[in-house]
Amino acid sequence: MTPTFVSKLNHMENVLNEIDKELNALPNELESKLNECLIDVNEEIPPPEKAWEVSVDSSNDFTAIGTLGNFSLIKGKAKSRKSFLVSMAISSAIGDGVLQNTLRSPLKLKNQNVLYFDTEQSKYHVQNAVKRISVQIGKVIPKNLKTYTLRKESPAERLKMVQYAIENTPNLGFVVIDGIRDLITSINDEAESTMMASKLLEWTEKYNMHIVTILHENPTGEKARGHLGTELTNKAETIITVEIDKDNKDVSIVLPTSCRNKPFEPFAFRIDENGIPEIINGYEINTSASNKKLNILSIEDAQKYEIIENVFNIKSEFEYAELVEVLKRLIKGFFKQYQGSGTNTVKSFIKESKEKGWLIQDRPKAKYTIGLLKV
Repeated sequence: MTPTFVSKLNHMENVLNEIDKELNALPNELESKLNECLIDVNEEIPPPEKAWEVSVDSSNDFTAIGTLGNFSLIKGKAKSRKSFLVSMAISSAIGDGVLQNTLRSPLKLKNQNVLYFDTEQSKYHVQNAVKRISVQIGKVIPKNLKTYTLRKESPAERLKMVQYAIENTPNLGFVVIDGIRDLITSINDEAESTMMASKLLEWTEKYNMHIVTILHENPTGEKARGHLGTELTNKAETIITVEIDKDNKDVSIVLPTSCRNKPFEPFAFRIDENGIPEIINGYEINTSASNKKLNILSIEDAQKYEIIENVFNIKSEFEYAELVEVLKRLIKGFFKQYQGSGTNTVKSFIKESKEKGWLIQDRPKAKYTIGLLKV
């Protein structure tokens, strides 16, 4: 054999050996990761610290809106003043005491820094937003707040810049991404939407901070827009809806749409003559807004699965037509907080539940049984 041929053989052998090493190491890496994720029921795990909380009466009883290690979603129609609520959230995070007797953030020194990303507004308007925050907290320059306008960047660059800032900001406790949909190219792309939701879960857990995201609702409905809205709705700790009061267009109502913690009481705010959001203490909120039912197709997966569990507490299997009727009665009667007990809505609910493995049908026209909720 020629020296060149021998050299090529040796090189190929080395490559194959490296591949074997990687394959052999893989099970050990997975074993290590699984051990890190293993839940020990005897381990003392403290509850997550509060990042943002609200009190709407004089009892000084605060309810958590968001905690460290999680993210929340603010949604609403265009021009419902979502960004003004964001400025109040940031003001409560970096200010001292309770903002307008309603909002506060008990972040400690180790989590005192705040990042604010805006993807939609011009530099001028983002600067105005920071000026509003400065007025609200009574500080000319908020030293623990860094604000960035990312409008001129591409979606891929925005995502990289947000991640870099998060990874390189010490003592980070609170992050706002106003315009989360602009970190991906398509709001309806399943892969991108899943990636974005996974990034939020990864960042919040890895750096033990809270992220507030903002997304528009569909113009003709109450769901957050696109597949991204569905993913964020399913994964968020708290979903907040901001809407214009139908009885007073100058007032916005803040509603808890879905909360893993105790839901907070709705509250109202308006914009004063200086352009500063002002919480209206004691405002009488229209009952049609405060008692608005949740659409059964837009609630998070855990709540949908709870409905299915209640169905199969009745018996272990159902014919399709029977399942439709039981769900209609159950939603209309027992789950009164949910909107959507019509036949078409219930059929869509069954279809989604089957696709996600919560309902099992072994073959066409077979009876339905309950599956597992995959977390």
